[in-house]
Amino acid sequence: MNPFDLTDKVALVTGASYGIGYAIASGFAKAGATIVFNDINQALVNKGLAAYKADGINAYGYVCDVTNEKQVNDFVAQVEKEVGSIDILVNNAGIIKRIPMHEMSAAEFRQVIDIDLNGPFIVSKAVLPSMMKKNAGKIINICSMMSELGRETVSAYAAAKGGLKMLTKNIASEYGEYNIQCNGIGPGYIATPQTAPLREIQPDGSRHPFDQFIIAKTPAARWGTPDDLIGPAVFLASNASDFVNGHVLYVDGGILAYIGKQPK
Repeated sequence: MNPFDLTDKVALVTGASYGIGYAIASGFAKAGATIVFNDINQALVNKGLAAYKADGINAYGYVCDVTNEKQVNDFVAQVEKEVGSIDILVNNAGIIKRIPMHEMSAAEFRQVIDIDLNGPFIVSKAVLPSMMKKNAGKIINICSMMSELGRETVSAYAAAKGGLKMLTKNIASEYGEYNIQCNGIGPGYIATPQTAPLREIQPDGSRHPFDQFIIAKTPAARWGTPDDLIGPAVFLASNASDFVNGHVLYVDGGILAYIGKQPK
């Protein structure tokens, strides 16, 4: 038997119209899973459906705001009716606001916390009863390196991801007896539309200073790609990880292990 096989599993990946979520969902599909995703509006859902179709994947897309508990509960009930009970949940939907803390409004801070931390709580809460009933389930939270490190301008994001890391551990602690594994993936710097501004070529033709910094700080000497997350996600979604619980797997090219190069 292939312990990484996801055949007959229903996987919900939130915010998976593009980027990291799309790559993970596509990897699940190639491993045999049925894919369900949501996004905040119909235009993004349509964009995702078209992309999956072009890749030969029959995905189910829904409009749902992960911060709205009633919408989420109705969405999960609809998925269970139309597709099947959810075996795998990836809490991928998230935002980042790069604003110095002293310039960030409380409303902006709350918006990041609401989407990046409250959202995973709400969606996880909605799928847990059916997982408990089946005595099986996988929840994967996209936690980020910012659950371990701080950096200028990302106070809300770091606070949310740090909270999500601890929510991951607590779900594992509270529901492990139901054969439910909850783990996190902590991506390093991944080349996505969200990070594109940090990789823009400068007017003089040089690399963006932050781009240079990341390349120097990463032992792999490159940004990650969404596809770099597929293997770790399939592992955490499959029977191969049945005794892995409450763990955050950092997929960062070695950044967290590296002190950096000595100045010349």
